[in-house]
Amino acid sequence: MTTLRGRLRHDVPMARYTTWRVGGPAETVYEPADAADLACFMTSDQRREPMLWLGLGSNLLVRDGGVRGSVIRLHRGLSDIEDLGAGRVRVGAGVPCAKLARWCAKHGYAGGAFFAGIPGTVGGALAMNAGAWGGETWAQVTAVQTVDPQGELRERGLEDFQTGYRTTQGPADEWFTAAWLAFVPGGDPDTLQAEMRGLLGERAETQPTGLPSGGSVFRNPPGDHAARLIEAAGLKGTQEGGAWVSDKHANFIVHRGEARAADIERLIRRVQRVVEETAGVALVPEVRIVGEASDDI
Repeated sequence: MTTLRGRLRHDVPMARYTTWRVGGPAETVYEPADAADLACFMTSDQRREPMLWLGLGSNLLVRDGGVRGSVIRLHRGLSDIEDLGAGRVRVGAGVPCAKLARWCAKHGYAGGAFFAGIPGTVGGALAMNAGAWGGETWAQVTAVQTVDPQGELRERGLEDFQTGYRTTQGPADEWFTAAWLAFVPGGDPDTLQAEMRGLLGERAETQPTGLPSGGSVFRNPPGDHAARLIEAAGLKGTQEGGAWVSDKHANFIVHRGEARAADIERLIRRVQRVVEETAGVALVPEVRIVGEASDDI
């Protein structure tokens, strides 16, 4: 029997690992040492169902009742970036998107600056085709590596996936462990780093980056923007418990220190209800809501 090399813990408060800084305890959290160790965990008697795959915990609301099963946290172990030359890069699913953007700029690879605007990891960006500033994750992908419940690691091409705005559909019961990406080589690192700093400065001016949030809460409906609809409905600054619709950007819900996950979920539902009543538009959450609800939801 192969010995697991990663870190296994039980009854772990998920507020530590979500960018909203809320969430009840996880039954089990496993942090694999690398992809091979993750494959071993998938067939070990330590794995529990269901499984929740976690990067930096953005775009994720964990309810106050916590999460049953196994939370698999990739940020520590699957965090390598390998330069394959000529603009080609192999990136672990646990690599923060901001780190990838900085790496591309430093190495003169153009086309990766938009990753700085994605607050999660590459694995999460693949799973939802995350994007920012006009760029989208799957536009850079040439192939991916996945793992299945039997611990088999596979390399898959673009033909195995269908992607759209904030959506990715592929083989069932497989999860991303790495991706091969293509950028444009030969750029000037100073110029690319200045471009990235400019985009980040713009983001800081328009988004509530200084407060805990889950990122953009709702997808933009076709031909419109969720933030515009929420603001037009008069919902900026609306509060539920310790959760608020941001005064800076209406498509963000921020946590000002005393929020529970239930407050955030109630506020999400309230925004959906009011926008549908005032504009006739059903906003679709971009964030995932997981775990056991408390009694007041």
